Amino acid sequence: MPLDPHVQRFLEMLKLAAPRSERLTPDDMRLGFRALAHMVDRRDAAVASIENASCPGAAEPLPIRIYTPSAARTVRTPGLVFFHGGGWIFGDLDTHEGLCLRLAHESGCRVISVGYRLAPEHKFPAGVEDCYAATMWVADNAERLRIDPRRIAVAGDSAGGNLAAVIGQMAKEKGGPHIALQVLIYPVLDLITETPSRRAYAESYFLDKKTIDWTIETYCNPGVDPHDPRISPLRAADVSGLPPAHIHTAEFDPLLDEGKAYAERLKAAGVPVQYTCHLGMIHHFTGMADVIPYARTAVQAAGAAIKEALA
Repeated sequence: MPLDPHVQRFLEMLKLAAPRSERLTPDDMRLGFRALAHMVDRRDAAVASIENASCPGAAEPLPIRIYTPSAARTVRTPGLVFFHGGGWIFGDLDTHEGLCLRLAHESGCRVISVGYRLAPEHKFPAGVEDCYAATMWVADNAERLRIDPRRIAVAGDSAGGNLAAVIGQMAKEKGGPHIALQVLIYPVLDLITETPSRRAYAESYFLDKKTIDWTIETYCNPGVDPHDPRISPLRAADVSGLPPAHIHTAEFDPLLDEGKAYAERLKAAGVPVQYTCHLGMIHHFTGMADVIPYARTAVQAAGAAIKEALA
């Protein structure tokens, strides 16, 4: 299928913008990503409340943002612990506000968005440890949060999808917390293999090879084993017994093949999987709902599937 026409216009708009510096820096990427979110995000989904709070991390308190759906102001709901994307380096609670609002509205879950520590100030495995600590805290405080502890999901997009997959594996290995569902949105799952989609979409499709290589180098200290499943969850020795998974990929995304491969591997291991490849789409499309109308349709459907899975 060809690129969605709205995606095509967005990519053409990027070409007309000021050229990006050849030297990527964390500060520049953070500023640029925040500016992009301000330009293309859509934050009009109705919720009952948005609460800024904090929870314990592995080393220090973490900022979190709790989105309570409109129909659940006082009742107990499923919980969705969300980890934002941004290559483990950029992105924050604000850049993913639109997606979290829509997920809360469509799924009926209380969404807890987690501001984990970022590289290069905090290299791997700081973010992994923070996300596991935050998920444990949600489970331990489910009653206070008005969340059903039997219906807690983890979710994330891109690098956040990587973290959600890793937390699903860690919860299995450590015997908790109980994860009822993992929702992986165009996730990074293998830092090693140069897949056909990484080659085919290495340039001109928003996420490019240069940025991928830079984020991996910035996230990991020299000597870190890229086979470590806490970095490359597709490389885990055993994926049986993991939480049911909803995996979303985009047709024109370098990460397409690894998302599909993880879905196939989970299915082969007996894990229930719903896999969706969003035709005509690029990486990060769910965060561009103001310029890509299909993003709203896709998140609406994803939210309905989450609601059904956690019913």
